[in-house]
Amino acid sequence: MIPAPTAPESDALFARARAVTPGGVNSPVRAFNAVGGTPRFIRSASGAWLTDVDGNEYVDLICSWGPMLLGHAHPEVHAAVSAALARGTSYGAPTEAEVLLAEEIVDRTPVERVRFVSSGTEATMSAIRLARGFTGRDVIVKFAGCYHGHVDSLLAAAGSGLATFATPGTPGVPESSTALTLVLPYNDRAAVEAAFAEHGPRIACLVTEAAPGNMGVVPPEPGFNRFLAETCASHGALFVSDEVMTGFRASRLGQWGLDGAVEGWRPDLMTFGKVMGGGFPAAAFGGRADVMSRLSPEGPVYQAGTLSGNPIATTAGLATLRLATDDVYAHITAAGDTIKAAASDALTAAGVPHVVQSAGTMFSVFFTDPADGPVRDFADASRTDTAAYAAFFHALLERQVYLPPSAYEAWFLSSAHDDRAVQTVLDALPAAAAAAAATRGDR
Repeated sequence: MIPAPTAPESDALFARARAVTPGGVNSPVRAFNAVGGTPRFIRSASGAWLTDVDGNEYVDLICSWGPMLLGHAHPEVHAAVSAALARGTSYGAPTEAEVLLAEEIVDRTPVERVRFVSSGTEATMSAIRLARGFTGRDVIVKFAGCYHGHVDSLLAAAGSGLATFATPGTPGVPESSTALTLVLPYNDRAAVEAAFAEHGPRIACLVTEAAPGNMGVVPPEPGFNRFLAETCASHGALFVSDEVMTGFRASRLGQWGLDGAVEGWRPDLMTFGKVMGGGFPAAAFGGRADVMSRLSPEGPVYQAGTLSGNPIATTAGLATLRLATDDVYAHITAAGDTIKAAASDALTAAGVPHVVQSAGTMFSVFFTDPADGPVRDFADASRTDTAAYAAFFHALLERQVYLPPSAYEAWFLSSAHDDRAVQTVLDALPAAAAAAAATRGDR
């Protein structure tokens, strides 16, 4: 596969960036290593469109990895942020915006109290510390393929058996950091039961993405999240639902609105990010009042952050959530359904095996054989044809469509994806499918 031609200004900026930044980027997937070629450096964005430093426009199917639910530079969010900016950027003291945003999150979710932080990684790290402090236990359980930020104890690889402790998943993480982490296959009830049967009295919490989106979108099987909540409760552990990605994105109530609200269960702790910051660095964790009361300064579990609850970020998040109406989600769902169907039709016509999976408004196209069934876990996701995806990606990029530069990510749309944006994607899909098919034929 020959990568799409690169843009000269992006080429020049990437060369400069590599001299001063590891890999030339400040988050790994941006580097295009998984698809080849040079990353596009973005100059501006508006609505559903990105404009790079060479003046090329692209329909944005990343939406900043989820936060831009309303599209880029939404005028009402922009106005709210501009007014907040005029009042100052950071105070190191509480503000009304923090209270209003916390009230909005509590109103939409099953959490009773919320603490703001600056990133999803920080939210998950803090939730785990709180779970350990509340239960007096040390062991945590997670699933392979679920990403919860670059917390040392969660950058873990599975052990040699279903209920054995993990090993570090990256250099720089000592074995001591993962020695109390169990990594299990996702959607596997038997593995969860075995882990709790052997280690139940030591387990502080089980943490899971409410609907995984970091190995591609792999929805929980019906009743799986409820099973996890009930298993934790029966063993005195806390159930931590990571909705950094799905919160206020999968639906107005997040992934919990699609299963927990329907089935009548709730997590003990939840983490949020992305949409709730409206494109600014903001995140949160929250949960039961009795658990959250263990946090300093009310309780003994310490957590703090200089920029937590930043007035600009909380203003942007509040404006975004207030504008995120049922009509917004209906529009995004309809646009997504159109693109999913067209992508599947184009790939089928080109003879490219694939599976399309969704969690609310989020979706992914896996280049796997549908005869093998749906993608249920990380092992299934790992079978995706990454070379075919890379060809698909570059063919779309050449035709003004910007996909995630990795086969293991979710696709995101916004309420700004209008008929023109959607039609641009539909027009580009047949050629992209043909490019993917040609890659398969070269083997």
